[in-house]
Amino acid sequence: MESSQKICSLEDAAAHAARLRAEGKKVVTTNGVFDLLCVPHLLLLEKAASLGGILFVGVNSDQSVRALKGDKRPILPCVERQMLVAGIGCTGYVFSFDETDPRSWLQQIRPHVHVNSSEYTENCIEASTVYEIGAELVLYPRAEGFLSTSDVVERICDRYC
Repeated sequence: MESSQKICSLEDAAAHAARLRAEGKKVVTTNGVFDLLCVPHLLLLEKAASLGGILFVGVNSDQSVRALKGDKRPILPCVERQMLVAGIGCTGYVFSFDETDPRSWLQQIRPHVHVNSSEYTENCIEASTVYEIGAELVLYPRAEGFLSTSDVVERICDRYC
């Protein structure tokens, strides 16, 4: 599937997830800002996809990113961040969401497994929703030794500003 075909609305993502569940397929979700896609992002997506299901990725909208990270972010607009995430072969469907956390859309997508970075711990804000819908919460350690988006921004500013 071409990357542009992977990008859909939350409503369409929920319909795709329902269809896949009805077909007996596993639905896996993760989410993030994905601003200036970096190696830790890629590794998290690959690890989530390795759980054996179709990977649905929620990308925070521009409004959501500003609420989380301040007025200078995001650097890339949501549509471009979605296109970059969709271009990674392991992703199945990519949608955006306006809230600052994934609880609302998790109720709609209803994954079998939700993947998060272990930096958020098993008490992450969406944990109760994940368990409420009967899903499994999988935490992966953040990839060490690689630059985060914030590190990349800082490096660019140090070198070019």
